[in-house]
Amino acid sequence: MPGGRLTQQDRQQIAMGIADGLAYAEIARRLDRPTSTITREVMRNGGPTAYRANLAHRATERRAHRRGSAVPREPQAPEQAHGRDLEAVREYEKVFTTLLMQQGMPNLMARLLTCLFTTDAGSLTASELAQRLQVSPPSVSKAVAFLESHGLVHRQRDGRRREHYRVDDDVWYQSMIAAARDNAQIAHTARQGIDILGPDTPAAARLRNMARFVEFVGESIARAAEQARELFFTQPATTADDTATPRSDRG
Repeated sequence: MPGGRLTQQDRQQIAMGIADGLAYAEIARRLDRPTSTITREVMRNGGPTAYRANLAHRATERRAHRRGSAVPREPQAPEQAHGRDLEAVREYEKVFTTLLMQQGMPNLMARLLTCLFTTDAGSLTASELAQRLQVSPPSVSKAVAFLESHGLVHRQRDGRRREHYRVDDDVWYQSMIAAARDNAQIAHTARQGIDILGPDTPAAARLRNMARFVEFVGESIARAAEQARELFFTQPATTADDTATPRSDRG
């Protein structure tokens, strides 16, 4: 598999592959590159609907120039525990971040969430996140506010009044419950329009069907999330010597 940066010809092949409706994996196979390389390239340069080979190539050259002219900084790689391979961890973080971006999450929010997911403590301060992600503290605060609104992150204060941003083991439960609440709000608002538009009109029928659909989906999500939480959520169990050990509620 060839190494090195993507060439302008590579980018033209990527653009043609997108135009032909090819999957990233197929484009990667034709270029003999990892699928993650193609995915990051496209998402970094406008996404599949806005990707342009020449613009992407010039943008990459500008980024490389800025990195080359910047004052070198100390590497910010955290010490790897448990004998982890640093390069493997970095590559996995890129893959996870790209996946979140493909599902609609903005770049910094995806990077921050991945950073918290792959931290053993599941919790970092604003300064730690800013250092690891190489962004400003206000950028961290903005990203956290976005993730909080989706039930993915919450804030805690320690004894020194420092704010920590945390993901819990049941983060996806919290996120799905937030999605169910959003669906309920959509249904409520849709029903408000039925009388305004006239109960027997096509527009009202459309809103009524919308309300029924999102209510059903929202209630189904909430029920499934509750059931899955009871089945799979793991609590620490205390042994006779007061040592916490994992215990599954599944029995």
